Amino acid sequence: MNRREFIQTVGGVFLASQVQPSYPTRAIDLVNESIVVDMLHQIVYRFDQADILKRWLYEPGGFTQEEFDQYRRSGITVISLGRGSGQYENALKYVAEFNGFIAAYPDRLLRVGRAGDFARAKREGKLGILISFQDSQHFRTPDDVDVFYGLGQRESQLTYNFRNLIGSGAFEPPDAGLTEFGVRIVERMNQVGMVVDLAHGGDRTILDACAASTEPVIISHGNCRALHPGYPRCVTDEAIRALAKTGGVIGINFISFMVNAKEPTTVDDVIDHIDHVRDLVGIEHAGVGSDFGLESNDRVADRDQFRRFMTAADKRYRVHAREAVEDLDHPLRFYTLTEALIRRGYTNEHIKLVIGGNFQRVLSQVWR
Repeated sequence: MNRREFIQTVGGVFLASQVQPSYPTRAIDLVNESIVVDMLHQIVYRFDQADILKRWLYEPGGFTQEEFDQYRRSGITVISLGRGSGQYENALKYVAEFNGFIAAYPDRLLRVGRAGDFARAKREGKLGILISFQDSQHFRTPDDVDVFYGLGQRESQLTYNFRNLIGSGAFEPPDAGLTEFGVRIVERMNQVGMVVDLAHGGDRTILDACAASTEPVIISHGNCRALHPGYPRCVTDEAIRALAKTGGVIGINFISFMVNAKEPTTVDDVIDHIDHVRDLVGIEHAGVGSDFGLESNDRVADRDQFRRFMTAADKRYRVHAREAVEDLDHPLRFYTLTEALIRRGYTNEHIKLVIGGNFQRVLSQVWR
């Protein structure tokens, strides 16, 4: 697709989101040629769109061609779902809902769970959906890892912000690290081929899990604490080195207050985090996990709703006026990111690794 065709194709998206297309041909070509992976994607995420997901999951034909085209135009090949697991029964319901959703639209959607599915989704023009959780409360015993693997889950975040039976989250004082039960869960995930995700983990828990895993581990969405000192949801250099030693990847997210303490935050601040990972451990360990849907909550009518919600959840988030990095809050953010990487001097090869190639490689290795 050349630049003119690209602009014609995405015009409806930009009309809706009031962003003007001005991408160079090189950026357009790179995204269109690449397998693009958003490793933490909050599907149907905006507060004012809650009813849309119910329609998608429960109404025959509820996922319209126009809505699918929004994803097709975004350039994204594969999304990893960003839902909390809750307890065992809730997790079963969630997996059943999304398995049913994917099965209802075989011409548009593909459940991603094998190495070859990345290329298949790209080749067939489908949206790849990776069933995953932002917690592992649903693993009551190691045998539950096998159960959920059999149901299609291929990645699981060990903890959320606080302590569970596996380990401690980023906001848990003190961080007691990975528990003995947590070690057994990591071992079983390694055995069956489920990806261990350490996002939201406490510093010690991340290090313990890196040491316990015999397979590459990931941080689906987390930024560099060296660039945001003292922020608990960012990751230390020690932890990034430990993750890289396993062969893993850290996904840089686009949440403004996790990128930088100052406002406003821009795409160049995000590139600074990618630069830091590259300089610390190598470009093969950097990826993307945006941490919201096609659009952020900056586009709802009550723009302060997200700030109130997150501040009530935990004041340590230190929420900004905007939720998302201002240049990256729209459906075509991977084109914007790619253009910024070009400006920063990244090669085509390295850009393709960052926007999806690195996560494709690591997940394919774990899924074998």
